[in-house]
Amino acid sequence: MQVSVAHHPPNTAVLTLRGSLDIDTAPSLKANLGRLVERPAPRVVVDLSGLDFCDSMGVGVLVTAHGRAMERGGWVRLAAPSGFLRRLLETLGLVDYLSLHTDVETALKE
Repeated sequence: MQVSVAHHPPNTAVLTLRGSLDIDTAPSLKANLGRLVERPAPRVVVDLSGLDFCDSMGVGVLVTAHGRAMERGGWVRLAAPSGFLRRLLETLGLVDYLSLHTDVETALKE
């Protein structure tokens, strides 16, 4: 999995994922997201448009990061999840907890 970060004002980061998010790559995402959500009032958009696959380990990292951001007065928003990932999040009952958006631009605006 490839991870890239772009910073947008004010105090917002867009984390772009490419490839597969699974048990092997989840620790890398956890480290990257962890640094971003430790800031005061973190605002992070995770661009999922390039994600080919996501397992429960990956979902767990996203849920944990969202919770930490909320504790610090910020948020983590998910942009452009695939149909598979959206259905997975729905099945797990997470669509009311996580903030899903059609694209990065929409996630940054709301």
